[in-house]
Amino acid sequence: MLRVILDQISEGQLDFVPLEQHYDTIIIGEKEDTRLYHMYSGKTEFAEALRRQFPEETQAIDKFMKLMKHVAHKIHIYAMLKIVPQWMSMFLIQTGLVYWISSIFKLAITSHTDILNQLTQNKDLHTVFSYLFYGVAPKDSSFVINALQLHHYKRGAWYPRGGASEIAFNIIPVIQKAGGAVLVRAPVKRILVNKDGSACGVAVKKGQEEVNVYAPVVISNAGIFNTFEKFLPPELQAKPEIQSRLSMVKSGMGSFLVFVGLDGTKEELGIKSTNFWMYKHNNLDEMMARYSSLSKEEVADNIPMMFITFPSAKDPTFNSRHPGKSCMTLLTMARYEWFEEWQDSQVKKRGDDYESYKMSIANVLIGWATEIFPQLKDKIEFVEAATPLSNQYYLGAPRGEMYGAEHDLERFRTDVVATMRSQTPIKNLYLSGQDVFCNGVAGALHGGLLCASAVLNCNLYIYLFLLKKQLKRERARKQA
Repeated sequence: MLRVILDQISEGQLDFVPLEQHYDTIIIGEKEDTRLYHMYSGKTEFAEALRRQFPEETQAIDKFMKLMKHVAHKIHIYAMLKIVPQWMSMFLIQTGLVYWISSIFKLAITSHTDILNQLTQNKDLHTVFSYLFYGVAPKDSSFVINALQLHHYKRGAWYPRGGASEIAFNIIPVIQKAGGAVLVRAPVKRILVNKDGSACGVAVKKGQEEVNVYAPVVISNAGIFNTFEKFLPPELQAKPEIQSRLSMVKSGMGSFLVFVGLDGTKEELGIKSTNFWMYKHNNLDEMMARYSSLSKEEVADNIPMMFITFPSAKDPTFNSRHPGKSCMTLLTMARYEWFEEWQDSQVKKRGDDYESYKMSIANVLIGWATEIFPQLKDKIEFVEAATPLSNQYYLGAPRGEMYGAEHDLERFRTDVVATMRSQTPIKNLYLSGQDVFCNGVAGALHGGLLCASAVLNCNLYIYLFLLKKQLKRERARKQA
């Protein structure tokens, strides 16, 4: 379904390159006590690879695969809480009928750790089933969101040919063809409302002036906190319905990234498209609790997790665009509070203390990465680190979060799911993106579809499902 949606919004111009079947490696432990586990895509190979690596846990793996498949097949029922009228969703929730409709509603409010504890006591396998970190400990996160993330890669991982910027590059002409316009360097200052309190446009900054752009419908992809706390006028922010929604969620954890430029092609450097997920030990619940409680001064010496990826190795056009070069990105989670003292400083001019602090963390991550890839140590030509303050400035993330509102158990309560929908208490104002559904590109895309369905008062998923079946029949005819 995801590919069908992307083809529709780009008119088929986005070209995705399949990555290697071995798409991820999970590294647990340190030094001599290091264990490596490998994730493989494929309808049967996904589970078979896990069974080979955990031969004594085949029963647990089979049960997990069954639960994961169930979640993937029933998620549309879960999403219906956001599609049907809110009064109907709340009736089903308050009467308890929702739990008779499907077990996915119970799984959504069950912590990932609780499910895993029912399956196995093998902590390494727990880590493998929880390795796609997004800032929430398994004990505090929904089983459903973790299962969906793992299932997302079961049939393979893909990367846009030409890099991630191709997504926007190929969607913009479709918007323009329909009579729309895409503005850059025109930040929204506030949402315009008319006398009856309905949204009627936005005020954007053009140079030193403000320009009012009027519209019958305003759709915000800026997240619930920006939309309600930054862009709405104070009198509307204070509305009980707005405050009630805001109280249901909190900001997610921030991220810290290091962008590394390398001298050499992927062949010369011996790097592949496989991602690496590093954990210093296998109790992710304890690890996240300890890491989140660190003081600013303790962070650099106590980083317990890291993600390593090589975008240049995934894109076959990279070498033609940047001959003889490669790149690596490192990522870990980071609390906004560790950088808060510099929040009022100007980007690129935050001072020596800030630069020194962020580079102390960056150098630890680079050192850890070059332990795994020692051949890269002398090939580093460029380093740039991005903190939660960078995310705040460049992405407009209020507290430097990557994935919008926190993806904890509270967010996946049925009443919160039914309430956190595209429609808002402000007439003609709608929400889109990650805060409507869930995190990542796929989550944001579904947030957009839910929003479009609400605006058009039409369930677009029905049309996409029929289109998918039609395309499948056409492919079958061509192959016959």
